[in-house]
Amino acid sequence: MSDDTGYRRWFETTFAAFAPGQRRERFETSSGIEVEPVYGSWSTDEELEERLGMPGEYPFTRGVYPTMYRGRFWTMRQYAGFSTAAESNRRYRYLLDQGQTGLSVAFDLPTQIGYDSDDELSLGEVGRVGVAIDSLADMETLFEKIPLDKVSTSMTINATAAVLLAMYLVVARKQGVGWDAVTGTIQNDILKEYIARGTYRFPPGPSLRLITDIFAFCHAEVPRFNTISISGYHIREAGATAVQEVAFTLADGIEYVKAALGAGLDVDGFAPRLSFFFNAHNNLFEEVAKYRAARRLWAGIMRERFGAKKPKSWMLRFHTQTAGSTLTAQQPENNVVRVALQALAAVLGGTQSLHTNARDEALALPSEDSVRIALRTQQIIAHESGVTDVVDPLGGSWFVESLTDRIEAEARALIDRIDDQGGALAAIERGFQQRLIADAAYRAQRAIERGEQVVVGVNRFTVEHETPIPTMRVDQAGEREQIERLREVRAGRDGAAVERCLATLVEAARGGANLMPPIIEAVAAYATIGEIAGALAGVFGEYRGPALV
Repeated sequence: MSDDTGYRRWFETTFAAFAPGQRRERFETSSGIEVEPVYGSWSTDEELEERLGMPGEYPFTRGVYPTMYRGRFWTMRQYAGFSTAAESNRRYRYLLDQGQTGLSVAFDLPTQIGYDSDDELSLGEVGRVGVAIDSLADMETLFEKIPLDKVSTSMTINATAAVLLAMYLVVARKQGVGWDAVTGTIQNDILKEYIARGTYRFPPGPSLRLITDIFAFCHAEVPRFNTISISGYHIREAGATAVQEVAFTLADGIEYVKAALGAGLDVDGFAPRLSFFFNAHNNLFEEVAKYRAARRLWAGIMRERFGAKKPKSWMLRFHTQTAGSTLTAQQPENNVVRVALQALAAVLGGTQSLHTNARDEALALPSEDSVRIALRTQQIIAHESGVTDVVDPLGGSWFVESLTDRIEAEARALIDRIDDQGGALAAIERGFQQRLIADAAYRAQRAIERGEQVVVGVNRFTVEHETPIPTMRVDQAGEREQIERLREVRAGRDGAAVERCLATLVEAARGGANLMPPIIEAVAAYATIGEIAGALAGVFGEYRGPALV
């Protein structure tokens, strides 16, 4: 670091005279990193240039591509899915007509866990938080008149990712689209489900096998598809800090790389198709620094720890979604401002794709008007703000560089603690990440309740009478329609062919064969997601998480 004599003189004299009038004694980020009153050259060390590098070059602190948004904007996605496949298809086509450049599919809870819509456990949940997909027939309807060689699709699916990917690929084949032309991402990140979200079905070991089977299959057959989106988003939504989000996400990434190597895959064969998914929270500078620190950490992990040789294997490419947990039911119009700031942080941090939440998502599924405003937020940042004309526009900011260094160091220390326990999976089984997240969430909630953390419209600047805004409601008739459609599919398919496909899948699950080919064959025969997941559960068992005390 450069000489801080001038800073210390200023701090002890000029600043000290005004310090008693500060709004609070200590200023800190959401991760508890203390924020100094001013930053300068003394805030970083002489090796800063080496740690930064240049855009598109190791260690990718400043961005994974040399031109970033001077070449092309990030993919603008709006996460959507509700009720039936037909209803969701209409929303997707509306969004594409409004200028969206990629689709992001939300599935309902039964689909996420692998239950058919007419299963008793699905009652009341069909189509509620996403679209219901029971069979290939639903997936065909979902993407009707949407050419899969022209549109990139992200699917938020984990426990049943292999089944939904199989459906997507069969739809592409029926459209006449070669699998080498199919682009998109499946989330396929089961470890964060055990940590923070809970939509798991199978135990960790078989789940990791499914993931590595997808890696191997897509490397050979679907080379442009991102086979996993290692997700910090839900970890952050559960209450984690920015530092914990980086550390736990990258630790999960390390576990997936280890699993793939253990399955005999070449690191440079699968690593370029790994992608990540982060949250965009309210503290703008901390969020920008978080993305930069994550890129630098991952580059070092892949090159030094795993010996990857290809620069593409070192790159951390990521999707971002603005923070649903920050949205308020009170004064929902304020959420437009929150989302704009969060989206700006993602862009300043170098995201590759972005979803902006709608103003009414704390109340209900978003209306078309609200979704359009959320999409326009991205378009205004892209076309009107000027921030996309320069690569890494905040690079060199003493404050941002200092925050980047701190987040990197603290996240690395957390990863080391996870390594000491045997890795992410072993730590999850002990409840390590879950306990730290619960503690962080408790501290954050207490700060809001005590008024130490201001939430505009909630604990300050409230109004006596709120003006309600129109919200969307999912018609319960959609559940009945979905169940009837499912029964029609079962009645119209070749039942014997389905049974043969399921028997083949069970045999493959008991052995060591890649599970993607038999899943694809079962899907093509119109086996349902419940039948396929049930067949696998019969071999793998079903998981129950540890009790946290």
